[in-house]
Amino acid sequence: MEIDRKDGRTANQLRPLSCARNVLNRAHGSASWSQGETKVLAAVYGPKAGTNKNENPEKACFEVIWKPKTGQIGKAEKEYEMILKKTVQSICVLNVHPNTTTSIIIQVVNDDGALLPCAINALCAALVDAGIPLKHLAVAICCCLTESGHILLDPSKLEEQRMKAFVYLVFPNSTLSVLPEEALKVRGEPMEHGLITSSTHGVMSVDDYIRCLERGRAATSKLSDFFRRNLQ
Repeated sequence: MEIDRKDGRTANQLRPLSCARNVLNRAHGSASWSQGETKVLAAVYGPKAGTNKNENPEKACFEVIWKPKTGQIGKAEKEYEMILKKTVQSICVLNVHPNTTTSIIIQVVNDDGALLPCAINALCAALVDAGIPLKHLAVAICCCLTESGHILLDPSKLEEQRMKAFVYLVFPNSTLSVLPEEALKVRGEPMEHGLITSSTHGVMSVDDYIRCLERGRAATSKLSDFFRRNLQ
């Protein structure tokens, strides 16, 4: 059964993508990323000498600061900062610049759904622009579960609000890795079969979550191709 979406997209169709790097003069690296009407700016400053308290000085340290379009940050934004930091730590080579701190600023320009995946994609482009050593890139996507059990990809804000549940998924993009091929395998499985980050909102069954995982992983090939074209 085909799902009718207000913007005319199919259930698996992503919104138009747009990415630009080196968009801010004073940052060491920067990027803008848009998915439909959702747009985020990411800026990278550093690495600078020294680490924050409670950080390991033998590795590179990252701090993420989320700036909403308006108002102060709340619980949701603090959660976004934590997810972004964990994602950065998983894709960056942490032993190249030990005892340093790199600051990452995420500025929300407009939120029309799938905001966190958009921010993660902007962040990855900004890290590349800054020349931060990466093990591989990450690609992020949002999968929604409707009340009738259908799965929609890359929802608008209105679609998110009407969904039973949705999940943010972050996958490794090993096609753009600096590591040897064998290092990109976990227990013999290719890295792209893995998952970096998963954040679920609402209630869904294990079967529905697995369906979201499969649908999201299949769609990341489009994001990976887009990354590849824009980073060349």
